[in-house]
Amino acid sequence: MHVREAQLSDLDRLAELFDLYRQFYHYPHDLTLARNFLRERICNQESVIYLAENAQHEGLGFVQLYPSFSSTLAGRVWILYDLFVHPGARRQGVALALMSQAERLARETGAVEINLATATDNVEAQALYESLGYKRDQEFFVYTLNPKSGESD
Repeated sequence: MHVREAQLSDLDRLAELFDLYRQFYHYPHDLTLARNFLRERICNQESVIYLAENAQHEGLGFVQLYPSFSSTLAGRVWILYDLFVHPGARRQGVALALMSQAERLARETGAVEINLATATDNVEAQALYESLGYKRDQEFFVYTLNPKSGESD
């Protein structure tokens, strides 16, 4: 297995994984939407995406991080928004390798924190994050609002 930063030439493989990721969270299959979304992030350099692949260059999983800042910590923060491992590649260390790469990025860019969120029922991901030293927030609630509808999703 090899983990590297995804490029525009990886878009087809990456979009398939991203579409499966969205389906995991109960969104409908939409490969076109996945491709367009990822193309924009890559072309506009709005996120950093790492792709894990095997020796045959098949996509095993990905992690996507968005840059941000913490006013209180007065430093760069990376928001780890997406982590997905293809079902056929699970329990082979792919998620751990992707998380390690995310941590490397944070160290290399002088970040003060990596933030992430996961579904309350995604206990496997929670166990991974906690095993890597991530702490569940006990101090803040997270709120969302869809500005188009005025409602939360």
